[in-house]
Amino acid sequence: MAHQHSSQVRLSPSGDTEVIQKNGEEVALLLAPRLAHFAGVARTEHVTRAAQEMRVPQSTLSRAMVRLEQDLGVDLFARRGRTVALTPAGRTFLASVERALAEIERAAEEVRADADPATGKVAFGFLHTMGAETVPGLIHAFRADHPRVRFSLVQNYGEAMLERLRAGELDLCLTSPVPDAPDLVARRLDEQKLRLVVPADHRLATRRRIRLAEAADEAFVTLEPGYGLRRITDDLCRAAGFTPRIAFEGEEAETLRGLVAAGLGVALLPPPAVPRPGTAELTVTAPRAVREIGVAWLEGHPDTPPVAAFKKFLLSRRGRLLP
Repeated sequence: MAHQHSSQVRLSPSGDTEVIQKNGEEVALLLAPRLAHFAGVARTEHVTRAAQEMRVPQSTLSRAMVRLEQDLGVDLFARRGRTVALTPAGRTFLASVERALAEIERAAEEVRADADPATGKVAFGFLHTMGAETVPGLIHAFRADHPRVRFSLVQNYGEAMLERLRAGELDLCLTSPVPDAPDLVARRLDEQKLRLVVPADHRLATRRRIRLAEAADEAFVTLEPGYGLRRITDDLCRAAGFTPRIAFEGEEAETLRGLVAAGLGVALLPPPAVPRPGTAELTVTAPRAVREIGVAWLEGHPDTPPVAAFKKFLLSRRGRLLP
């Protein structure tokens, strides 16, 4: 059973003291603006000097410290004229405040570094089948002009990458089919022919071309449901007049190619990065067997300079994306 924690805090936004119940998040929102002021006064042990260093009026700083103590319900300072000294409660509070401020500073430096035009970061997702040649070639070409831009790479199937786009974990993703969703922007970059891959000793292995309907009685090895290539396979088989009989569902195209070589079935796959022994690859003449490759990003999501540069680069490769 989950328990919601709450604590009594004294709120004094207008100088009046009122005791109400607040949860931890609300307390943090209430206290956060005053923490840097508190740390400055604690460091100098002098309100006037702290006000000068932080460039705020002394009266404003003094009121902020009084209200902070009222909100917490404890004395943080022992006052001696214009000088102050931390109470035991103040020392305990300061240790946590300094850690919190250091973490905020670290986070600020990280996001500034990620947005730096020369050395920033691009979070980029791509399909498994793009990993052997296409993406390495793209990054190599891009870094010729942007040698210090960093990449955070995610290799996954299409739907998983689109969810990570929506969650803000990716800036861009290279996917297929090209998504059509109101919260995403997608641009078609290229298309890739799919081939019917059969075992080297298969009855069709001596053929160079084939109509997909001729494979209606074959067992198919495919990617799992949810993968873009699986959806394309199902659609092409449906257009050819049959529902494929599935012998195996996997997660990697090269695994499927290996299982085809082992005689488990046939598969519709893009060309391999390296020819695979034990298979023959046939051009499908009907229906037209291709998959579109596109780049997608979140609608309305602002780009940092390195992301904008890589997006522009990808769009410039339209029609010549694939090796």
